Amino acid sequence: MPATSLADWLRAESDAALEELLRTRRDLSTPPPSDSTVLATRAGTPGSVARACEDLDTVTLAVLEACLLAGADRDPVPVEDVAKLVGADIAGPLTRLRARALAWGPDDALRVPPSVREALGPFPAGLGASAPSLAGEDLEARIAELPDDERGVLTALAAGPPIGRTRDAGLDLTLEKAGTPVQKLLARGLLLRRDDQTVELPRELGIAVRGGVFAPGALTEPALPVHPHQPSILDEAAAGEAMEFLRHTESLLRSWSAAPPPVLKSGGLGVRELKKLAKDLEIDEPQAILLAELAVGAGLVADSETTAPEWVPTTLTDSWLASPTAQRWMTLAQAWLELPRLPGMAGGRDAKDKPIAPLSEELRRPLAPVARRRVLAALADLPRGAGVKSVDELVAVLAWRAPRRGGRLRDETVRWTMSEASALGIVGLGGVTTATRALLADDRRGAVEAILDALPAPVDHVLLQADLTVVAPGPLEPELAAEISAAADVESAGHATVYRITEASVRRALDTGRTAGELHALFKAKSATPVPQSLSYLVDDVARRHGRLRGGVAASFLRCDDEALLAEVLAHPVAAEHDLRLIAPTVVISPDPLHEVLTGLRAAGFAPAAEGPDGRVVDIRPGGRRLPAKARAARRSPGEQAVLTADQAARIVSNLRAGDAASARRRGSAVRAPVGGGADTSATLELLSRATLERREVWIGFVDSRGTASQRVIRPVRVGGGILEGDNNERYSLHRITSAALVEE
Repeated sequence: MPATSLADWLRAESDAALEELLRTRRDLSTPPPSDSTVLATRAGTPGSVARACEDLDTVTLAVLEACLLAGADRDPVPVEDVAKLVGADIAGPLTRLRARALAWGPDDALRVPPSVREALGPFPAGLGASAPSLAGEDLEARIAELPDDERGVLTALAAGPPIGRTRDAGLDLTLEKAGTPVQKLLARGLLLRRDDQTVELPRELGIAVRGGVFAPGALTEPALPVHPHQPSILDEAAAGEAMEFLRHTESLLRSWSAAPPPVLKSGGLGVRELKKLAKDLEIDEPQAILLAELAVGAGLVADSETTAPEWVPTTLTDSWLASPTAQRWMTLAQAWLELPRLPGMAGGRDAKDKPIAPLSEELRRPLAPVARRRVLAALADLPRGAGVKSVDELVAVLAWRAPRRGGRLRDETVRWTMSEASALGIVGLGGVTTATRALLADDRRGAVEAILDALPAPVDHVLLQADLTVVAPGPLEPELAAEISAAADVESAGHATVYRITEASVRRALDTGRTAGELHALFKAKSATPVPQSLSYLVDDVARRHGRLRGGVAASFLRCDDEALLAEVLAHPVAAEHDLRLIAPTVVISPDPLHEVLTGLRAAGFAPAAEGPDGRVVDIRPGGRRLPAKARAARRSPGEQAVLTADQAARIVSNLRAGDAASARRRGSAVRAPVGGGADTSATLELLSRATLERREVWIGFVDSRGTASQRVIRPVRVGGGILEGDNNERYSLHRITSAALVEE
């Protein structure tokens, strides 16, 4: 669930549940601080805390780490102490932490969950353990007196993490006998020895080396320099890239329609097919990968799932090719925004050091759409027409805004997003276009209108040359483009496309049903230059030889040595019903399937038989009814935020209350000694059955399917079938219950 915290989920669905949750969190300042189990139960798991911290910016995380340095996970601490560690105003960050239930309590008793330390790591702010022996010393003066090599070790450890592995840690030498920088620092007491192989930089010394708990400037968001452009110029630049991408997509679909590439046994597109695609389209391999991924992601290409599977264009391809330019761009842009994959990973290595193939399952990343929208949202916050000067500067800004989001691919995802968005025309000159802003706001009509305004106006004429080339001085009108493409081959593409007319291209046009007269009329009407005489001669010469030998297609045939019987069949109304046509004295063909023709003839009183290729009679009766395949369930857009229902919110609050009740009653000895569990299942069943009959509350300990141990106080209503059911519809598998005890009245 992509929501950033439990408090955010509850706020979206139930204000009442949120108040209850926050009340529970505020109560955490009252239990005895020594009961860390109670605090951990009420404050959440390290995993949930880590997810709540994913989109916190650097300064907010710094405040949370400062709370850990001050010990707010163990005892209440004043807000002033935390602010002193941060060295800045923390009102805003602290408000965000409180909203996520990551901090609570009044200003003089600030607390954070103990699980924060596990979620953020053992070294808050990258600082090591405190060394009281260094308190009160002039550490800056001692550092200044150190030689460069020793000071370099301290600087490296101060940057974090504050520990290092070295064999020198096992040697206890005096300063006179120390030979290496680490040995000397240990002898001076400026490094702590954790074990025989690990040294640690004391917290006080790390702060002195940095010049503060946090390095100067670390809590300030990096600047993002931009180039100011006119919005129209930015839109036009992106529109040019969009047209080029659409042209390449058309070429891919036509190429794979003629010769579909095979699907690898492990899934994906092979290296040979990828290189061939890049060579045929005259593009680099990363762009070829993006084309293939988007063609599949938009549903234009799919795995045939046959015995020898291939990547084959789907029926959507024809409607996409016939759509206007703006609509075709919208289809691809929307598919890219919602694509749960990272095409940029293709060509890299997986965990087993094997190459990652395009279109393979290894590229699937469900949170990829969220990462793309985050990058585009950062660009959309810039003034209209502004574009970033450097992608690396954008990477630095986004890393500062959410340093814990994205994992090891965080920065690469930003670079891939910018590269792919630029190729698609979603981003131009480093900034988002007017169409993209509308697309991010789910205004499809506005996006289509914006891209139409940015695209160059289509032209209704071409320039015929004496060398049989046709120059299109701009994007052609759809009808004219189809006519020219049918009669000529593309020689060079771009804003001004050059076609070449050849004997093969003229024959191809005649094969589609066009006549020589229609081709002469097309060139005469649409050419702004005189039609070359050589072109007229070429068209007439090819047309004179075209169609002398003809072929056709028939779905079924009838043959009979009795010409009179065939004449009787052709005279019957059934002949018109199935479009029967005599092509020889003893042969009749039909465009209808054979079983339909035979059924019609039998109903008319004839007695036909079906024959196989060898002339023997065969049985072609249907083998039985078949149901159509079920359509796949609609997939929720990965970019959409999941919301919590009121029932789910109530269940979460109920679990929190149960955990509180279990811990409170255990501290107050309000339960009998736990009995039953894995060691005595019969005793556990007897106790739970008794609690069900007497409608008594019972404390249970259980382990869920992930191996996480928890405790609950419930009131059983039914025990049976291996399930314990509570009065709030909770259900627990009996084999996962580890202990149980009655709660005293």
